[in-house]
Amino acid sequence: MHIAGRLTPADAAWLLVIGRSRAAHGRCWVQVRLPWRPNGSAGWINADKITPQRTPWRIVVSTTRRTLTLFRAGNVVRTVAVVVGKPSTPTPNGLFAVWWAIPWHPDNFLGSWVLDLTAHSNALQQFDGGNGTVAIHGRGGASLEDPLGTADSHGCVRLSNDAIDWLVQTIGPSRLPGTPVQIG
Repeated sequence: MHIAGRLTPADAAWLLVIGRSRAAHGRCWVQVRLPWRPNGSAGWINADKITPQRTPWRIVVSTTRRTLTLFRAGNVVRTVAVVVGKPSTPTPNGLFAVWWAIPWHPDNFLGSWVLDLTAHSNALQQFDGGNGTVAIHGRGGASLEDPLGTADSHGCVRLSNDAIDWLVQTIGPSRLPGTPVQIG
């Protein structure tokens, strides 16, 4: 196992717990999904240093159907059409989590909200000055040229501003970080 660095709860307020806790060396540890490359990176955090919280919410993105479905307690709440990554820059598959929920500018390319994920592009090491982080975001400006239900993004998942506004308000902006996102 390659150790890329140390992460403490102070470094990341919201991490997705992906494994059961285990005892080792007199402490209880929980396995969490880490927000760095490669996708699927995981680490262990001392359970005494965190306060786990359950969420009834789960977001599922289907890259083949080009949809995003919001689930609450296992039940479908709503499904919306999205734009996913094009073949040369596909949206990565896997289990991720919302890392940050950032209000944005509705008329901007990224639309009214940006939900950064713990996912990174497998095709792009960097994009537009960033480290190739994949996000779920709204649509504005030039991003409106790609119709919903297509595969035309650089890997991000785009949905209408109305749909992402609804998603953010339904879950709650402060409760979004840590929400599981399954992409496949």
